[in-house]
Amino acid sequence: MTILVFGGSSQIGLFLLPRLLVRGEPVIAVSRQPRAAPAGVAWLHGQLPDQVPALPALSAIVSFGPLRPFADWLAAASLQGTPRVIATSSMSAETKRDSAVPAERAISQQLRDGESALAAACARHGCAWTVLRPTLIYGAGLDKSLTPIARRARRLRIFPLPGGRGLRQPVHADDIAQAVLAALDCPGAADRILSIGGGERLPFVEMFRRVRRSQPCATLPLPLPGGLLRACARILPRLRGPLNRLDTDLVADNGELQRLLGIHPRPFHPDASMW
Repeated sequence: MTILVFGGSSQIGLFLLPRLLVRGEPVIAVSRQPRAAPAGVAWLHGQLPDQVPALPALSAIVSFGPLRPFADWLAAASLQGTPRVIATSSMSAETKRDSAVPAERAISQQLRDGESALAAACARHGCAWTVLRPTLIYGAGLDKSLTPIARRARRLRIFPLPGGRGLRQPVHADDIAQAVLAALDCPGAADRILSIGGGERLPFVEMFRRVRRSQPCATLPLPLPGGLLRACARILPRLRGPLNRLDTDLVADNGELQRLLGIHPRPFHPDASMW
């Protein structure tokens, strides 16, 4: 049968589609914009939750987009059989739960509500589901966290190094793609939310140093002391959440991921091609 992918052009999708093709199953990818499809992928125009074209019988459905629209579509969809469902959420569901910024608490709640809605939609169809909660994703030059910083530093030849004692655990998009494949074949991962972080926990400032070392050109390091950043947080409310978390560990427990799926994400050693 066929595997359906929402978000095939996302940073995880770029790694997942070639891996799915190796499995030898037909792949359908749905996108809001026309895409050049690799051989073996049928790319359809559509948008969640209510602009999805008619679909054939499916063996699995994978989604890397917002959870709630996906769950709403799935709840109303007429499916043939009970395809396996894999979706991504975010560790922000937990790390922003008690944020001092109301908008961030709302994001956390939306993620958890989306997870619950997806579980309910799958129960309606009798489908097994798995949700992956990644930490900070990198690797395809499409993330909105490290890539903009790396590109700006490349342009200005100045690299900011914010002070912060909190640990970070960036995860490569291809490791998430491999976890998706493993979850498709693992009955023990059914009806579970699994955290997935990178293979290394490192201090916030060390993460930035490694991104700087990966640059193809020399950049001037610009240390940003904690006191300066705390002052910025008071002046710029929209930065209060991220700056207040500089001394907080934002990591994932990969124990269940490793036990159930046998996935051991790589340590953080970026190179210039990832930005």
